[in-house]
Amino acid sequence: MNNYFSNGKLLITGEYLVLDGAKSLAIPTKFGQDLVVEKNKEPSLLWQSFDNHQLCWFQTEFRLSDLRIINETFYSENDKKEESIAQTLQKILREAKKLNPNFLNSDCGFKITTNLTFPRNWGLGTSSTLINNIATWANIDAFMLLNVSFGGSGYDIACAQNNTPITYQLENNKPIVSQVDFNPKFKNQLYFVHLNVKQNSKSGIKRYKEFTVNKSSEIKEIAMITDQMIQCNSLIDFEKLMKEHEQIISKVIKTKPIQELIFNDYFGQTKSLGAWGGDFILVTGNDDTPKYFKEKGFETVISYKKMVL
Repeated sequence: MNNYFSNGKLLITGEYLVLDGAKSLAIPTKFGQDLVVEKNKEPSLLWQSFDNHQLCWFQTEFRLSDLRIINETFYSENDKKEESIAQTLQKILREAKKLNPNFLNSDCGFKITTNLTFPRNWGLGTSSTLINNIATWANIDAFMLLNVSFGGSGYDIACAQNNTPITYQLENNKPIVSQVDFNPKFKNQLYFVHLNVKQNSKSGIKRYKEFTVNKSSEIKEIAMITDQMIQCNSLIDFEKLMKEHEQIISKVIKTKPIQELIFNDYFGQTKSLGAWGGDFILVTGNDDTPKYFKEKGFETVISYKKMVL
């Protein structure tokens, strides 16, 4: 039996612009996903995926010789998906085999189990942790596997592989990852709030790429904010940087910041993370912060200490 685990992810700075080379701050989370590989006697690959409540939400079986789908059972929030979950997984496994032809070459079959430690709708990296775990199992480059499957900047793969905050940057389409000492003195005043919406990263990326204006000045500004946030010792200064960052991204994607749209009466500062409009936001606050957001209908409020690895 082999067990692989990958960390979840949060992009603190550089959302969207990370795709165009902006230096961004990303943090791995305590939450993640594992992948357990066991051998069996049947010439097939049996796959079961479990959520954070240990409930099986997806199951499929592949013929080992060519990864043909034998059967599939899954719960889908959207029955109109263009392809089944099994077809998506089949594509990933086949691409992994292209990168390493020896992968899955075996006289015996496999039973694969994946286990999430966070709710599927949180957006902490269900796909990226899966990609990284499969790449580790297949002994291939996870960034390459990402490129030929889901696509994206790759910062989430970097988080999956690192146990400390990192800066992430694409240079000539190649990832530059550096571990950084981001441990703010005011971390007890930082929270993550889930917006009750599972954001589709592919849709967010597609929409962003439709904005074809030159973004070089914004990329430089975000890089500066990233460096300043890492070194910041004052909550007031950190909040100013959050607000400045929001204004830059708002201008680029032509969308109002979340604070203007929903939380204009909040006493602290809010900042969207990742693709705007869903998943988690970063907020500054105090002991009254959870109460404020729960009264607004946002039940998932997690402290920095409980979230960040």
